[in-house]
Amino acid sequence: MENNDLNFDNRVPLEELRETVKQIKKELSTIIVGQKDFIELLIISILADGHALIEGVPGIAKTVTAKLFAKTLKTEFSRIQFTPDLMPSDILGTSVFNTKTTEFEFKKGPIFSNIILIDEINRAPAKTQAALFETMEERQATVDGTTYKMGQPFMVLATQNPIEQEGTYALPEAQLDRFLFKIKVDYPSVEEEVVILQNHHERKGEKPQDQIKAVLTPKKLLEFKKNIHEVVVEQKILDYIANIIIQTRNHPHLYLGASPRASIATLTSAKAFAAISGRDFVIPEDVKKALVPVLNHRVILTPEREMEGMTTENVVSMIMESVEIPR
Repeated sequence: MENNDLNFDNRVPLEELRETVKQIKKELSTIIVGQKDFIELLIISILADGHALIEGVPGIAKTVTAKLFAKTLKTEFSRIQFTPDLMPSDILGTSVFNTKTTEFEFKKGPIFSNIILIDEINRAPAKTQAALFETMEERQATVDGTTYKMGQPFMVLATQNPIEQEGTYALPEAQLDRFLFKIKVDYPSVEEEVVILQNHHERKGEKPQDQIKAVLTPKKLLEFKKNIHEVVVEQKILDYIANIIIQTRNHPHLYLGASPRASIATLTSAKAFAAISGRDFVIPEDVKKALVPVLNHRVILTPEREMEGMTTENVVSMIMESVEIPR
């Protein structure tokens, strides 16, 4: 159900936000073929002040899409390739002795940026993953007893290969919980594959990122985030979210249910979905759009169901169908 063309007498000014989101989508569609849901979820992530985990096999433009998305924002961007020998100091930075001042100076690592693309996050060891915890949750990093604040905006976009791939580690639940969304990216359809080939052929070696223009400034983004906080949520919508999340905790197919952090993530995302549709109030449809990417990485199937080939999406769909939709 699309509400993009509906007009309401909003108490919150959302027209500019909606138009900017359309512009970002249009800009990215000149290069990225298909992947509409993927792009929309990246936009929702930054509006909801969250981080996104992107999962899919190599070669399906996860990294390219994340890079081009960062280019639509007038902000700093850095990319970190995770490898099995990566150390925490390679991310956070390190203290270097300055011979002139005879003091140690902190040289900031690549995490000190606005949009950080971490490529193949599940290839690095636990020690390096732990270095990200504070940064992602608190928007700061503590090195040698000194705390350094991150700039605004601050968003981690991490790509990971499916666990079955060679040389990957499963991320700890505590770290997965720091991501607002886990976005699963699939192979393109035959039609999309043909368009990808045509576009590549017609570009004649020109780099895709050179064709993307910046659409959104950090100042405007901050304004949009404030607008999203003002979106109205009725009590029955809050009850609806709570009932769904509670169901995950005692569902027979799930070994681990969702925490209150998942409830908050669903609420924030639903408000952002309402805002980009030009509405200043949340409807059940907004909640439904948010639930799968919010719960994808926060619930764990029982081993029996996993062996049967069931997915978390299947269980989330079952739960959505079993909980009464508020009218």
